[in-house]
Amino acid sequence: MGGTRWDQLSPGFLAPPLSLSLPCCCCADAGCYPWTPTMEETLEDPPTSAVLLDHCHFSQVIFNSVEKFYVPGGDVTCYYTLTQHFIPRRKDWIGIFRVGWKTTREYYTFMWVTLPVDLKSESAKQQEVQFKAYYLPKDDEYYQFCYVDQDGVVRGASIPFQFRPENEEDILVVTTQGEVEEIEQHNKELCKENQELKDSCVSLQKQNSDMQAELHKKEEELETLKSTNKKLEQQVKAQKDHWETELLQLKEQNQKMSSENEKMGVRVDQLQAQLSTQEKEMEKLVQGDQDKTEQLEHLKKENSQLLLTLTQQGQHQKKLEQTVEQMKEEEMTAVKKQRELTAPRNKKTAVEKQLVQEVERLKAKVEAGKACFLEKYKECQRLHRQIRQLRATAQLEVKQDQKSQQEPLGMGSREPAVSPVIG
Repeated sequence: MGGTRWDQLSPGFLAPPLSLSLPCCCCADAGCYPWTPTMEETLEDPPTSAVLLDHCHFSQVIFNSVEKFYVPGGDVTCYYTLTQHFIPRRKDWIGIFRVGWKTTREYYTFMWVTLPVDLKSESAKQQEVQFKAYYLPKDDEYYQFCYVDQDGVVRGASIPFQFRPENEEDILVVTTQGEVEEIEQHNKELCKENQELKDSCVSLQKQNSDMQAELHKKEEELETLKSTNKKLEQQVKAQKDHWETELLQLKEQNQKMSSENEKMGVRVDQLQAQLSTQEKEMEKLVQGDQDKTEQLEHLKKENSQLLLTLTQQGQHQKKLEQTVEQMKEEEMTAVKKQRELTAPRNKKTAVEKQLVQEVERLKAKVEAGKACFLEKYKECQRLHRQIRQLRATAQLEVKQDQKSQQEPLGMGSREPAVSPVIG
């Protein structure tokens, strides 16, 4: 597709419709169909560069049949030949430059080249492009064709030419009657062909109008589809964000569950160890309970024996008390007898001595009875205290055993307190 430097157009200039038939975008040997560009690719500027003339290769593309001048208002066909070692590319173009140009940016108008289907054939070397009259210069300056590759480098340049009308001095017409008739016949054919072209143009305009309407309809449908697609994309994005949020929450919950499972595993191990320890302690408690039960039975037996001993000592104490009473009575009797005996002075000294000895003996016996009674009394008091202590210790052990059996397993256990037995 050709293009014109829009800054060179006069005010109010309206660009004509652009042709969309362009060469294929792939390599020359692919043999595919001609490439149809998009509107953006059609309207883009050609690749140029600031490379000076000294660095250009003008011999790789040769321009043929270049006229000295071209008549304004008509299309211009540019013929060129590709040399053997030159391979054209999709973005190559041919521009019309005013003579005296310095860089490829100074083009006036351009046309994209057509890539040949088969570069090896001889016909592929001969190429042409056509510049529409609408885009051609309107002055009579000298111009030339230049082949520019997609890197902005000039690969060939033509001889200079002009755009001006034919002068009479340039045309020498010699006609005969037959030639006039032939020209008239040719004019009729041209008129007929012109009418056919007009009819075809009307038909094409109608088709173009129909296609424009269809295109407008398709554009509306496309806008609707774009709007629907945009809504769907928003919904998909929202759903994706929601899923990502849920996924993050699930991952966090999974991590928490894993952490809790690890903690529970550690807790289970601890509880199992604690349970094992408590089972051992329970076994110890059961064994201790059995030992304490046996000890309690032994204490009960000792208590029974102590009670029996206490009873016997009580009986013995009563006997001692009776003996003391008897001894007191005997002492009173002896004192009375002594008084009776000391009263008469005429009694014998031997009897007095015997009586004195008996009194002394009875006094010693009474004192001995008192000491024995006091000792037995103290022994009874000690036995009573020991029995009370044994009863209190037994009751405390029974209460502690009942309390330790009622405590939960997680609270641990304590060894029962054992009070020493006072001997």
